[in-house]
Amino acid sequence: MSSVSTVTYNSTHTVSYVTDKILLLLKEIIREIGLDPTKLTEQWAVLEQGISTWLRSQHLKKVTLEIYNSKTDALVSPWDLEVIYGYGNDGSFWVDTSSIRYNIAKAGVLPSQCNYCFIVHTSPGRPDVTGWETGDVRSLDGFRRYNLGATIGGNGIGAEVAYWKKT
Repeated sequence: MSSVSTVTYNSTHTVSYVTDKILLLLKEIIREIGLDPTKLTEQWAVLEQGISTWLRSQHLKKVTLEIYNSKTDALVSPWDLEVIYGYGNDGSFWVDTSSIRYNIAKAGVLPSQCNYCFIVHTSPGRPDVTGWETGDVRSLDGFRRYNLGATIGGNGIGAEVAYWKKT
């Protein structure tokens, strides 16, 4: 019986840790590229609820930060955090924010007229979460993907980060 509660605790702890680190990386990206993180902090509770629910049910595939020109609505620079289930089942927990900062320095700061939104990609059958709705994604035509590799590890769940740049 205690092994069941230990597994439950570890799973709950892992989901909580990875959810927190995904939100931390989103905040780091937003702040480091020169945008105001207020919108993220205002949506934090809804984002946290959706991400943790879908991590727990293993329906979450990817969280995308779409950065777009607020005047033209054109996509400027999306960032993807792709979830990997079964990643690093060694009991370790880690996050690599220095990789994010390094790649933002390479990509450069974005114009101040940019805005952003969050898009989650889930597999069919996901549970509904209050505050979330379906929506459209902007086209990636003319963009090239740059993979940063694994940036979050949490005892069975990991995340890889990639950003897209106009070619």
